[in-house]
Amino acid sequence: MRYARNPTFLPLGASLIYATHRSKPLLLNDSSSDTPWPKARAISTDKKRSDKESKDDRFAKPGPDIATVSDAAVGNAGNKDLVTSAEDDDESAAWVSFSSTLASASSAINAIPWSILGDKITDYIIPAWARVLPGQIAKLQQELNMSAGSLADEIWQEAHDLDINPEIAISARVRIGKELCREEKEFQQRRKKHTTHALAKYLDISESEINPEDVPTIAMCGSGGGLRAMVAGCGSYLGAQEAGLFDCVTYTAGVSGSCWLQILYYSTIGEQNHQKIVDHLKYRIGTHIAFPPDALQLLTTAPTNKFLLSGFVEKLKGHPNADLGLVDIYGLLLAARLLVPRGELGVNAHNLKISNQRAYLTDGKHPLPIYTAVRHEIPIEEKTSDEERVRGTVSDAAKEKAKQEAWFQWFEFTPYELFCEELDAGIPSWGVGRRYQSGRSIPDETGLHLPEYRIPIMMGIWGSAFCATLAHYYKEIRPILKGITGFGGVDDIMEERNDDLTKIHPIEPASLPNYVLGLRERLPRTCPEGIFKSEHLQLADAGMSNNLPLYPLLRDERGVDILIAFDSSADIKTENWLSVADGYAKQRGIKGWPIGAGWPKEGVSKDNLAKELDIANAKTPQEAAGKIADARETQRTAANATQETLGEIEHEEGHDVDLGYCNVWVGTTLERTSESEPPPSKRVNPDVNWELLSPDAGLTVVYFPLLPNANVEGIDPNTTDFLSTWNFIYSGEEIDKVISLARSNFEEGKDQTRRTVRAVYERKRAKRLQQEERDRIQRWKRHLRDHGDHFQ
Repeated sequence: MRYARNPTFLPLGASLIYATHRSKPLLLNDSSSDTPWPKARAISTDKKRSDKESKDDRFAKPGPDIATVSDAAVGNAGNKDLVTSAEDDDESAAWVSFSSTLASASSAINAIPWSILGDKITDYIIPAWARVLPGQIAKLQQELNMSAGSLADEIWQEAHDLDINPEIAISARVRIGKELCREEKEFQQRRKKHTTHALAKYLDISESEINPEDVPTIAMCGSGGGLRAMVAGCGSYLGAQEAGLFDCVTYTAGVSGSCWLQILYYSTIGEQNHQKIVDHLKYRIGTHIAFPPDALQLLTTAPTNKFLLSGFVEKLKGHPNADLGLVDIYGLLLAARLLVPRGELGVNAHNLKISNQRAYLTDGKHPLPIYTAVRHEIPIEEKTSDEERVRGTVSDAAKEKAKQEAWFQWFEFTPYELFCEELDAGIPSWGVGRRYQSGRSIPDETGLHLPEYRIPIMMGIWGSAFCATLAHYYKEIRPILKGITGFGGVDDIMEERNDDLTKIHPIEPASLPNYVLGLRERLPRTCPEGIFKSEHLQLADAGMSNNLPLYPLLRDERGVDILIAFDSSADIKTENWLSVADGYAKQRGIKGWPIGAGWPKEGVSKDNLAKELDIANAKTPQEAAGKIADARETQRTAANATQETLGEIEHEEGHDVDLGYCNVWVGTTLERTSESEPPPSKRVNPDVNWELLSPDAGLTVVYFPLLPNANVEGIDPNTTDFLSTWNFIYSGEEIDKVISLARSNFEEGKDQTRRTVRAVYERKRAKRLQQEERDRIQRWKRHLRDHGDHFQ
C-alpha cells in the first residue's frame, strides 16, 4: 500500500515526528585544514570487525605520522562559557528535552480512547499501524535513556573510542585564506591524469597527442528540488556517464536533492555507478520518509538503530546547548530511506562521514563532490534605535540599510574541508561538529574532541528548503492562490510586506558549532558582526539563495573552464538561476562569466535589462543582495507578459523567448574600456563555435533545463503531480519516467556538448602553442643579445 496522496496518518505522524518544531517564528540575527587526516575505521555496528573491514586500508588506524593531543587546556584560554564538558549526564538541557519529547509522544498516543471509537471509525480514521506506535516509541525511549547498557550509552562510549573515531585525538585549526587547501590542490593533480585519458577517449583523440595543460577543467552541477532533483539528476549524470563525459569532470556540486545524490554516489550503496543508484532508489523511496512504522522499525532494530542514531546521540550529549530540531529529525528520516540498503542488515557506517569519501579520491578516479548550505544574515535589530525598539517600529532608513546588508553566505562542504568564501576561513571536514575558539578546536576535560558530525545531520541541512523565509513560502503557493476570489488584494498586501517577509524563518534552521569565534581581527572586515556573537552557525538549504551551486565552482583557484548545469528546479524560468550569478561574478571580480546567461527575460524592456546589469555592478555582497531583492519581482511580473508583447520584444531586440534542451553561453576575459556595462551574452549557435575558439573567451556554461520531451510520454515537469518538490514517494514506474526524461534531454544535447568541449580544448591548445612560440622567440632574442649572430 502506498501513502502518497492519502495523508490520513499525517496528523498523528506529525505530532510524533515534529514534536520539537518551534511554533514561534524566528528572526535570524545570529548567527588549519591542512592537518593530516587519520585514516578512520568506520563506527562498527557490531563489536567485532569483519575480516573484510580489517583488511581495508581505508579504515586503517592512524599511523605513527599522525600527531595526537591530550592537553585539555587547548583553547581554554578563550571564552570560558564556551568550554563546557561534553561529559554532562542526563541533566543536559538538550538531552532532557529530547527524552521528554519521546515520553510526551508515547503518552499522547496511549491517551487515545481506542475502544470507544468503534472498529469502523478507528480503521477509517486511524490506520492499524498506529496502535503499535506506543510500544515502538517506548522501546526507542528505553534505548535512548543513557542508562548503562542502553543503545545511547553504547554510542556515547564509542564516541570516545580512538579505534572507531581517530579524529577525536587530533586538534583542528581554522585555515584562513582564499586559496584551496593543500589536499584539494593535490587532488587536482591526480585528477588531471585521469581526465586527460578520459578526454582522449571522449573526443576520439590519441592520448599521446594531448598535453595535460590543454585539458579543460570541467565542473558538473545539479539543482535543488528534493527527490525530483535527485532522481532527475541521477538520470542526467547517467547519460553523461554513458557518453564518457562524466569521466572528464573534475568537480561535481549540488544543492538540496543533488547533494543527496552525491552522498549515494560516494558510498558503498552507489559504488560510484549511477545505474546502481537508480536500482537502490526504486527499492527505497516507494515509502514516505515520515511513515512511522518503517522509520521506527529502523530506529529500534539492530543494526540500523545504532547506524542512524549515532550522530544524534553525539550531538545531544556533546553539546549541552544543542537543540534537536525539525531539520535534525528530517535528516534522520532521509538517512533511514536513502542510506539503508536493500537487506537492512547490510548498513555500512563508512557511509556516515563526509571525510571518509576521501577514500574514493586518493587515486583521482572520481570527481571531487561539493555540498552546499547557506547562512542568512539579517542584521535589522542592530540597525534600530532605542526609540524604535520601544515602539516596535523600524524606520525606513533602517529597513533600507538592513536590506542592503542582508545576504546569504555560502558554505561548501567537501571530503577535505568546510569552507566559507565570505569568511575566507575553513576547517577540516573531520573537525566539523566540535567547538572552536580563536582558531583552534576545544577538547573536553579528557583531552579528546567530539567525532565528526554524521551525514544524516548534514543531509537535513542541505535539503532543508522548509526553513525558507515567509517570502519563499508565499512564492511557492502564489500560483495556487491566483484563482481564488480576492487574491489581488492579498497579493498586494504580501508584496507590500515583502521586505519584512524575507527576514522571518518560521522554522528554525539547524546549526553547527561556530568555528570563527574569536577571529574577528583576522577575518575580512566585510564579515557580518553577528557571526562573531553566536556560539552556533545556523545553516539551511542553499536553494534559498540560488538553486544552482554555481558560486563554489566560480572560485578562481578551481580554474573551471566549462560548467555544465542540470537544472531540475520547479521555477527555472521565473527565477532564472543562471542570471542570479551575474551580481556575484561582478562583486567577486570574476572575469569570464557570461553576463546575461539563462532564460531570456520575457517581456523585459531595455530599461529593466539595464537595471539587472546594474545589479552586476554591485561592489559588495550586501549591495548585490539588496539590488537583487529589488529586481526579483520585476522579473517575475515580466514573466506574465502576453504572447503579443513577447513577439514584439523578440522582433525588436533579437532575443530568443525560450531555451532548448542544451544551451551554451561563453563569457569574455576582455577588460572593460568604459563605465558602461557589456551587453548580455548570447547563446552559442549549435553549429558554429567561433565564440568558443576566441582567445578572449571566458567561462563556457552548458545548461540543461528539465523540459518535456516528446520521446518520453506521460511526464511533464510543469504539470505532473508527482514531480512536486514536496513529494517524497516515487514508484518504480515514476522513477523510470524521470530517468528516461533526463537521459533523453541529455541525448538531445549530447553532440553539441561534445563539440563545445572540443572547441574549448582546441582554444586552450592554440593558446598554449602561441605562448610557446612567443617564449621561443624571446629566448632566441636573448641568445642573440648575449652571444651575437654567428652567421654574420
